[in-house]
Amino acid sequence: MLIIKIPFDPIIIQLGPIIISWHGFFMSAGMILAVYLCLQIKEKFNYNEDMVFNTALAAIPSGIIGARLLFVFEYWTFYAANPIKIFALQNGGISIWGGIIGGIIGGFLFAFFSKYPLLKGLDLAAFGLIFGQAIGRIGDMINGEHFGTSTQLPWGVIYTNQGSPAFLHSLANGAHHPATSYEFIADMWILLFMLLILFRCKRYFNGSFFVIYILLYSAMRFFVTNLRVDSAFFNDTGLRIPQMVSLSAMILVISLTLILYSLKKKRLFPRLFTRLEQ
Repeated sequence: MLIIKIPFDPIIIQLGPIIISWHGFFMSAGMILAVYLCLQIKEKFNYNEDMVFNTALAAIPSGIIGARLLFVFEYWTFYAANPIKIFALQNGGISIWGGIIGGIIGGFLFAFFSKYPLLKGLDLAAFGLIFGQAIGRIGDMINGEHFGTSTQLPWGVIYTNQGSPAFLHSLANGAHHPATSYEFIADMWILLFMLLILFRCKRYFNGSFFVIYILLYSAMRFFVTNLRVDSAFFNDTGLRIPQMVSLSAMILVISLTLILYSLKKKRLFPRLFTRLEQ
């Protein structure tokens, strides 16, 4: 049976207490490249360089906080018994959905109080988010951060470095799905689809890219999570927490879109739409 062996040490370099891992390196690279992409297309959304940087300075810290908080919630049984470990960020443990939610909230509030364009800002952020997520997943692939279900497909992976989080999982279960690789590929396809619309379509509604991003990413993440075994289940639903968040995100975005469309069609709350669509 063909398999892909991944032999890399998760740690790139260690200088005393300072550890640089592949996961941390690509997560940082993802943030930088996300901002870079936003800078390249900012004019299409009535943003300038200062607006992009200022919003990013608000969104990135809130995204990191959100990523940690949702991870703690996901594994609350452990952290309730070990509350001091909530702050042990050096041991890893973040949720990408938490990062998305936290980053959106932080960036949106900053844009609101700074009187930046809101729906256009969400559209611009959608490009940065999906690109940053894709880059971050490269580090997960190298490290073996998330464990897939067993497979006999020729692209099944085995982690052979004892320092990898997936080493024992590979030892016990053999080749397994490279779930984070699937997500990386899907993220890039979503980004390419959005860029195609951006540069080929002459007209699109404010907020449309954000809606596309949330719906496509949520649907993809819901199904990819079925191939992972490291996410906690949500009570007795039979669904894992990332799947519940994905469903909730889709329902919320669709509901808000329909509500806003109905209000706009009836010409209610004109000041609200003036603020959203400036």
